[in-house]
Amino acid sequence: MQKRALITGITGQDGSYLAELLLDKGYEVYGLRRRTSTPNYENVSHIKDKIKWISGDLTDLASLIEAVKASDPDEVYNLAAQSFVAASWPQPLLTGQITALSVTNMLEAVRIMKPTARFYQASSSEMYGKVVETPQKETTPFYPRSPYGVSKVYGHWITVNYRESFNMFACSGILFNHESPRRGHEFVTRKVTDAVARIKLGLQKELRMGNLDSLRDWGFAGDYVKAMWLMLQQDEPEDYVISTGEMHTVKELLEVAFSYVGLNYEDYVVIDQEFVRPAEVDLLLGDCTKAKAKLGWELNVGFQQLVHMMVDEDLKRVRAEDRYNQLMLTH
Repeated sequence: MQKRALITGITGQDGSYLAELLLDKGYEVYGLRRRTSTPNYENVSHIKDKIKWISGDLTDLASLIEAVKASDPDEVYNLAAQSFVAASWPQPLLTGQITALSVTNMLEAVRIMKPTARFYQASSSEMYGKVVETPQKETTPFYPRSPYGVSKVYGHWITVNYRESFNMFACSGILFNHESPRRGHEFVTRKVTDAVARIKLGLQKELRMGNLDSLRDWGFAGDYVKAMWLMLQQDEPEDYVISTGEMHTVKELLEVAFSYVGLNYEDYVVIDQEFVRPAEVDLLLGDCTKAKAKLGWELNVGFQQLVHMMVDEDLKRVRAEDRYNQLMLTH
């Protein structure tokens, strides 16, 4: 029998890579989308016709019940969220509704319509926040430092609660920072690689940044979605940390990205207090021992390779955009 999967947040970075993976494995893939006048399919444009689209809203339980009924999924991947940490301070209520309470909505829809479906919740390393131990593993206590982190803690624990209360196959992947050429421009990695491309091509003069000493555990999103799938193939539902086990500063990110195109980041980067978080998360480093041992999960893309991949893609995109703009000016 062909497996069926329902993915929320399918047009985002992780959702697009996960959809590719599941389609390659022969799944029938359903994607939840909000009704908007201008939906953005950029990340899934190459597979858009292979996805079965269902309209729904994470804040509307009735629409989620209908989505689960229509897709009749074997697996549900709840990836949708207000996922930009910086935006969670000026929009704490929205973040709470979408990143926290919507997890309950999704779990309820599954419990009511398809309780045998296996459920994956996208948890986050931001739940560790002001870390109490390093590296962080599945048993490390949470200490979130943003409304986003707090919301993710709620989503994580309500998933555990449904697993224990209703005997659902529900698990969470505590994913550390994972990036790709499909990452949104508001995230620091993509902000850097896009700026590097524009500066190299003479279209931008400087890059304004916040704290360069923050330490992060950065991996490739394409590797991390494989771990999501593996979690739902196990005999028992458990939570897993997914990470590289390596730390790099934002300064290292800048050095790798700028030097790749023959530039010195110090000539272009300006520190701007506007980009410093009200409550900073200084250090995140994951211990993925459990995932490697129990899931057989492996990393394929290293930090430098990831940054170079992103710079290459942004150079290609920015060149194409510039050529198009020049062409428009001559007509």
